[in-house]
Amino acid sequence: MATIFLYEIAGTAMLTLLGGGVVANVVLGKTKGNGGGWLLINVGWGLAVFAGVWTAYKTGAHLNPAVTLGLAASGGEYADGIPVTLGNTFAYLAAEMIGAFVGAVLAWMAYKNHYDQETDPGAILGSFSTGPEIRSYGWNLVTEIIATFVLVFVIIMFGNTPSGLGPLAVALLVVSIGASLGGPTGYAINPARDLGPRLAHAVLPIPHKGGNDWGYSWVPVLGPILGGVLAGLASMAF
Repeated sequence: MATIFLYEIAGTAMLTLLGGGVVANVVLGKTKGNGGGWLLINVGWGLAVFAGVWTAYKTGAHLNPAVTLGLAASGGEYADGIPVTLGNTFAYLAAEMIGAFVGAVLAWMAYKNHYDQETDPGAILGSFSTGPEIRSYGWNLVTEIIATFVLVFVIIMFGNTPSGLGPLAVALLVVSIGASLGGPTGYAINPARDLGPRLAHAVLPIPHKGGNDWGYSWVPVLGPILGGVLAGLASMAF
């Protein structure tokens, strides 16, 4: 359990450090990447997943409660030699949340001067957590369920192939999901990736930051959980 905790914290922190970092680079003022656009964010998040998966490869590199719960629902193991137990499940989920929070804090430290000068609270919050382009909680939830279903289902199917699950395959999958399904909500597809940085935004001393949009925050938590579990159940047919 200690191994799960250590590796998943490290991997998820790497994920949100690099993922949050690319969004900060695009949306904050006076950065080298300011205005780089949606494609840069998609590719940056994909490469963040690549780095996170390599970091936590020893424990299956879940980095995401939706993946953890989807694997549990699929009836398989969490990783080679790591069975699905209540203790292991708690270790994965806790480590993913802690790692996501830590990575967000590190991204803020890297861009602190830019956060200090940014006056748009929407840009500040958007560099930490996701938000919908058109606010419709029901349809936003559907988008997150579908996008996360794709993520977890394909990950499980990768795991059933002789080549196994590779970091590059997951990275490209995340880029594809962002490009294809990320437009409506910003594709959280990961409760920890959204909630951990949102909590960091709430506690960090950032000038000009606004609220944390707690009214929307349940969507990128519940949607990915439902999508992940449905994907795990659907994978049992294969």
